[in-house]
Amino acid sequence: MDKYIFESFAGYNKRANNQMNNIIQTLSEEEWNKPFSSFWKSIHELCSHIFIGDYGWLNRFRTFIGSKHLSNEYFTKNFEWGKIIFENIDEYLKMRNELDEIIIMFINEITNEDLVKIMSWTDWEGNIIKKELGIYMMHMFNHATHHRAQVSLYLDMIGKENDYSIFFDRNNKGE
Repeated sequence: MDKYIFESFAGYNKRANNQMNNIIQTLSEEEWNKPFSSFWKSIHELCSHIFIGDYGWLNRFRTFIGSKHLSNEYFTKNFEWGKIIFENIDEYLKMRNELDEIIIMFINEITNEDLVKIMSWTDWEGNIIKKELGIYMMHMFNHATHHRAQVSLYLDMIGKENDYSIFFDRNNKGE
């Protein structure tokens, strides 16, 4: 595994969240909480779920390899899976931005050697799973991408134009 891949995923994650959130910040409270007939009932619920997923994985990574950027002070909250955690859009935007910065700093801190270390954790069904750290990190980014696509669909359904699917940075032309 190569750290560059995860730097790319972290950059995409932050750009996609920023693009999605530029649209979310224009939503009314009614649109933010509009019920849909799906497992995640609103954009608000989906954004809470994405946040909790990232927060939970980073907390696991923190306890596995340690990190100066995954501080004990930040990871004191015990968010309950499936619950709405933000009072309003502004609180969501602030917390999401903070977490995206922490993800970037964490990715900058890890090494290629860290990515292949075997991490063990117990899932919600009590199964002990052992995989390379990099595999879990890919899951974290894939999970967020999957649910951002659901947010995109909900935005389509309320008439909000959106497209935050481009993985690469359009502003970085490369050589």
